[in-house]
Amino acid sequence: MATTPVWPTFDLAEIAQEAAERAGIEFRSGYALRSARRSLELLSIEWANRGLNLWTIEGPTLVPLVEGQERYDLPDDTVDLIEHSVRTYGGTDYTEIPLDRVTLSEYSSIPNKASEGRPVLINIRREIHPYFCLWMVPPASPYYEIVYWRLRRMAPLGQGGVGMPEIPWRFVNAMIAGLAFHLALKSKDAVALQKVPLLKDAYEEQFQLASDEDRDRAAFRFVPGGYENV
Repeated sequence: MATTPVWPTFDLAEIAQEAAERAGIEFRSGYALRSARRSLELLSIEWANRGLNLWTIEGPTLVPLVEGQERYDLPDDTVDLIEHSVRTYGGTDYTEIPLDRVTLSEYSSIPNKASEGRPVLINIRREIHPYFCLWMVPPASPYYEIVYWRLRRMAPLGQGGVGMPEIPWRFVNAMIAGLAFHLALKSKDAVALQKVPLLKDAYEEQFQLASDEDRDRAAFRFVPGGYENV
């Protein structure tokens, strides 16, 4: 009888141990594991800034619109919205029309932000507590919903050395390479410091390989709209 293969997995402690070995650093104390955990958390932030991590895309999410309301909150772990449209209903059917994304300056220049009608513009504020604003604001009737797909942060790591980072298997080597680079940067060991350029090149190569593999296989890709400094 055929058996289901058991694929190797790497928990936090194993990833940290492998990274330390690559960096030429002894990895023994509990503090070393806590240091590695901090670096992995920072690495996950770096990956969010690098671009789209397809496994952290969530949606579609439906947001019911309220008469006259222009602002709607987003989950705090939202990095950005990558697709957004307004949904209108007609009987049992519905129609979705994409929203045009505008910058803060473009949104601020709208003279009457309380104009009622079907929303056509969206301004996304990527603040500590992110939210988006719409123009026009929804009227009492008809009923509208916003439909969005969002890019969120990777889930935080658990305490201690247990638990798996929230990454697909194809990114494990890139995470280990990145952690080895970060651990060498923090090391006081002369040998580890000498390996920093080599570890950085290895990390960039592994990340690029995984990122290329993680692309959308369809004829198009999700591309965030124009970013703004807020």
